[in-house]
Amino acid sequence: MSAPIEARGLRRTFGDVVAVEEVDLEVRDGEVFGFLGPNGAGKSTTVRMLTTLLRPTAGWARVAGYDVVTDADAVRRSIGVALQDAAIDPLMTGNELVQLQATLHGIGRAEARRRGAELLERVGLTAAGDRRVGGYSGGMRRRLDLAMSLVHEPAVLFLDEPTTGLDPMSRIALWEEVRNLNTERGTTVLLTTQYLEEADQLAGRIAIIDHGRIVSEGSPADLKAEVGAPTLVLRVDPDHREAVATLVAERFGGARPAPRPDDIAVGLSGGAGAMAEVVRSLDELGAVIEHVELNEPSLDDVFAEATGRRLEGAEDAGGTDLGSDDGPGGDGSGADAVGAAAGGRGAGRRRRRRRGG
Repeated sequence: MSAPIEARGLRRTFGDVVAVEEVDLEVRDGEVFGFLGPNGAGKSTTVRMLTTLLRPTAGWARVAGYDVVTDADAVRRSIGVALQDAAIDPLMTGNELVQLQATLHGIGRAEARRRGAELLERVGLTAAGDRRVGGYSGGMRRRLDLAMSLVHEPAVLFLDEPTTGLDPMSRIALWEEVRNLNTERGTTVLLTTQYLEEADQLAGRIAIIDHGRIVSEGSPADLKAEVGAPTLVLRVDPDHREAVATLVAERFGGARPAPRPDDIAVGLSGGAGAMAEVVRSLDELGAVIEHVELNEPSLDDVFAEATGRRLEGAEDAGGTDLGSDDGPGGDGSGADAVGAAAGGRGAGRRRRRRRGG
């Protein structure tokens, strides 16, 4: 039996711009797979190919056993898609939109009402079901979009940056719903995100994409274990910064990308046990320690090891930003297109730290 999502050599260009380059993916049945990377990395472009909205320039992909080019209609009937910017008619109510989605999938009226009520209850929107969507909060709209993507009970669910722009409580609530879908229904989920914690919380395996290429793949625990030593981050007085950077890199561990421009970061090979020796060495050097922290390996460290920079703030570190949709323009038109393809929705860091003064 083939995997729910398979891709080999997937490539997509926009003129001279290469958005996705030789991507290989295999998402296993019943897992939550995280696709992690900064804006413009190629996440959404990959999803648009997997959901039949963009033809690959090269390579192939199968979703739910169907080729995304030659069996596009079958792919669309087998998947659910919830996007960054869902095109939802603000004048319709939640109940109306879910039932309309069911009708577009050929589901009878009585069954549409039953499924609509069940799904709105599942995502916590029963009380708001008769309200116009224009009055919904951002979190409510995301949960409604999730309900609409599930109305036809898809085998595979694509969630493209589902919590971007949400407040912390709404984000946690959506995470819990994704977990429930996966554990209770066995739904296979491909989740794209730029949030480290989101990938760590939800995904059993992740692939990190940067500049259109997958640079690392595995379970969060395995990827963090490969990093090895925790990251020591130091900030000292400017007069001693260069000397301290040389000292700690030579004596205590290899240099790593620092989270902030004025910081110094190394992989501390001796772990927490080496902290006292580091402090003594800096004291002997006469350096004034303004800040010191020791971070256990994180997905940001994994990204830094693979790319030479931090994911947080990576948009400022270079790379081609092709817009919020990873495609030319970034005007959200891709979201409308995915909604139409997937059934007509177009209608309607964990750280131990010590601070020094």
